[in-house]
Amino acid sequence: MPPIFKDSGTVLTRREQFAESGYLVLPGLLPESLRDRLTVEVDHWVDDGLRARSIAACVDPSPDDLLPVLELELPAHGELLTYEPLLRVLRELIGSSFVFHHLHSDRHNPGMAGKPWHHDYEPNDDGDPSLLMVHTLHYIGGLDGTIGNLTVLPGSHRDPRSKSALAHLGTAELPGEIEIDSLPPGSTVLVNSALLHARRPVAGPDEAARPRYFVDASYCQTGARWRPVKPYWRGMLAKARDLGLGGGRWPELFAERHFTEYADSL
Repeated sequence: MPPIFKDSGTVLTRREQFAESGYLVLPGLLPESLRDRLTVEVDHWVDDGLRARSIAACVDPSPDDLLPVLELELPAHGELLTYEPLLRVLRELIGSSFVFHHLHSDRHNPGMAGKPWHHDYEPNDDGDPSLLMVHTLHYIGGLDGTIGNLTVLPGSHRDPRSKSALAHLGTAELPGEIEIDSLPPGSTVLVNSALLHARRPVAGPDEAARPRYFVDASYCQTGARWRPVKPYWRGMLAKARDLGLGGGRWPELFAERHFTEYADSL
């Protein structure tokens, strides 16, 4: 694997390398006790059909409907969403005021197809690209090169384009890319949401491959109103407030005023 940026050096160094490359790797950020509970919850989310129901609610949206269970209601997921060491790093990169955007998790089983080149940046109503949106990609069991390597294109966040502009390339190799295929359990990769990235499948079967447990949460810098991607976003934020996630230390984290009304993506 080529060299990757890691969480080292001063706050200024981390901020500069994130601004330049569009990503930051935090190896082994999550403690074992949290990883173990997240693994159980992801299995529950997938095997009990809750993930499928959350997808269906977005495919056929009804903004007033709230799912019977949200990911952030699962105790370890709620803890991860407001994990203090993570939020402190986000504060370094985004600034002191940011809002939670959405959360999803999945279990990628061996043999699963890759995901083509894309980015995940959502617009804000000021059309201000300087306001940051950051996706936190949590690899609960780490990455070991046997399934679904994360591939990023450093610097691509500075070249605005549609989310699927390069999707026709599939997961083909691109000049300057970095393929991340070796991370210890509980590692997190923070990406500028406008950064092009892909999930590249490993060629050929591998009997040693393990499921790839993945949780993705995104956060937005305040200063404009962001477009939500979940039709039930308002109920999701209300539930987070009801649960007291964040312990009141991050007052803007679940504030509704930072969002526009929901609309189907263009």
